[in-house]
Amino acid sequence: MSFLYPRLLTEQARPLFEEYRHLDVSDLTTRVGFSHESSVYVATGGDRVSARHLRGLRSAVVDLAQRAGFPDDSDRTRNAEFDIRLAALLHAETGMVPAEAASRDVWAFMALVLLPDVAFWRYPRPPQDRVLGTDLTRHVFGRLWWRAQLVRSSDEAAPYSALNILGEAAFDQIYARRAALGGSPHLVRAILRVWADLDLGGLNERETLRDFLKRLLRLAPFVLFDGVEEAALDDELRAVAEESIGAQRPTTAADGGRAATAGPEAAVRVVPDITPSEPVPPASRTLAENVPVASVGTSHFTSFEVCAGAGAQALGLEQAGFDPVLLVDSKADACFTIGANRPGWDVVCMDITQFRPDMCPDVFGVDLLSGGLPRVKSMAAVARTEDGEERRVLRAVMALSKEIGPKAVLLENVPDLIESPEFTADRSWIDDELRAAGFHTAWTTLNAQDFGVPQNRKSGFLVALRDPYFARFSWPEPHELPPPSVGEILGPSMSANGWTGADRWIKGADRVAPALVGGSDRRGGADLGPTGSKNAWAALGVNGISLGDAPPDADFPADGHPRITVGQAALVQAIPESWHFHGGKTSRYRQVGHAMPPPLATAVGRAIASALRG
Repeated sequence: MSFLYPRLLTEQARPLFEEYRHLDVSDLTTRVGFSHESSVYVATGGDRVSARHLRGLRSAVVDLAQRAGFPDDSDRTRNAEFDIRLAALLHAETGMVPAEAASRDVWAFMALVLLPDVAFWRYPRPPQDRVLGTDLTRHVFGRLWWRAQLVRSSDEAAPYSALNILGEAAFDQIYARRAALGGSPHLVRAILRVWADLDLGGLNERETLRDFLKRLLRLAPFVLFDGVEEAALDDELRAVAEESIGAQRPTTAADGGRAATAGPEAAVRVVPDITPSEPVPPASRTLAENVPVASVGTSHFTSFEVCAGAGAQALGLEQAGFDPVLLVDSKADACFTIGANRPGWDVVCMDITQFRPDMCPDVFGVDLLSGGLPRVKSMAAVARTEDGEERRVLRAVMALSKEIGPKAVLLENVPDLIESPEFTADRSWIDDELRAAGFHTAWTTLNAQDFGVPQNRKSGFLVALRDPYFARFSWPEPHELPPPSVGEILGPSMSANGWTGADRWIKGADRVAPALVGGSDRRGGADLGPTGSKNAWAALGVNGISLGDAPPDADFPADGHPRITVGQAALVQAIPESWHFHGGKTSRYRQVGHAMPPPLATAVGRAIASALRG
């Protein structure tokens, strides 16, 4: 029998949270209730939980808490033990199904009505996500139910014993990758079984787990883990784990300086094959494309990329000397794209508003926090409507800039954010936030065609640096040479299949492309944008009604207007042809349309690197 629990909606829960966060535990005990005048239930899905059941549940939770020091004492060791026991209790005794446990309003009722004293004892002065359930991976009770849901093995004598294998930080690493890994109980249980049997002597467990999960992410596009039987899945994961262990072992003279089982990270990484931000002679370009990064002779910096998309901005920043310690994006296909092209980069697929720096301590103190944020509406616009996801992302990035303490911040967005009077209040707010965190800010708009990209694409940029770096920063200067035309860039692929009209088409496509449109999930399918954009493409001899599957062949009319492919659109963005995109056509085109052209990222990145280097 499944139970339906009372739900305390946000408008009722938030005032209680603001009041309760200032009360003592003893005061909160007097506020305990088994119902609330503002609570609601869903209409179907089970029986409403009784007050008697809620009383029994509260009594059991309080008993566990008292063993851990409630109400006057607690410590880290006892808190960890309490969480493990409470996870099993909540999952076994609440009678919830996953659909009910996925409601943040259910957990808000638990934390503010049924168990407020326990909640605020466990996390004194908590942030709102610990209580309101805005992020269930953080909620004082909800996160424990879901942890138990992932590990429970019904055929074991102790079905929740796997809760003891990994601590909270390690579970966070798994759950942060939930789009590909953490959402499958079958896979998570296999990870825990294999992990419990590994010999990790002499290794950093956190780093080894991170490496192990990265390798699993690379397999995720090709393996349906839930379809693999338990024994076979354990064997597969054990082999992957042994690769991680081998890659983490110290090198010895006997193996010639190589790890015993070298993974992809052990390979020499070369400078990516992208268009340099400054023209270089052919001999220098050959050198740059074939010499390992460490040999180029420039000092390197660390970066943390948010809203990373398919990795185009990070690719350009890499050319400027920034090595990412972590990239975060909420789209699984984009994360798979990065992982397939740069297996040595650590990618987490999650909403940045739910990311916490302690999930990856390497982000603290990075040289650069960077990101291409989704298009935001002005404060004037959102004052008339609900505060959208884009603005929540912006606020989360501002908070990260304070919390992780980078030396520099680079954010890219639409030109209107920099140029339009409608965004004056936004720019002032962002300046104030960054100034409070110790930064000075600079704003400008740059056009990709000024940096060798065959596209009339303007982007708005914010760069923020601390002292003494800001005084040394200046925006990059446009290239002296004009950008290549669309015909020059797409000509080889247009003629590759024997199209007789290719030469004529190349001559007609004698200028740069209009800005590619289509990176937003709110647009339609894979086409070249609204009517104005399609007309601009038509003037270049391109049919923009949709994207093609392949360049024109010998049967295509000599005077026809071909459609461009996703790969050709990527070339217009100056993304190297070797950069492969994961997903269906629409998903791949959105990744391309959302991207910042790598040469533009390189130009801005070099300006920041120059300021940091002094």
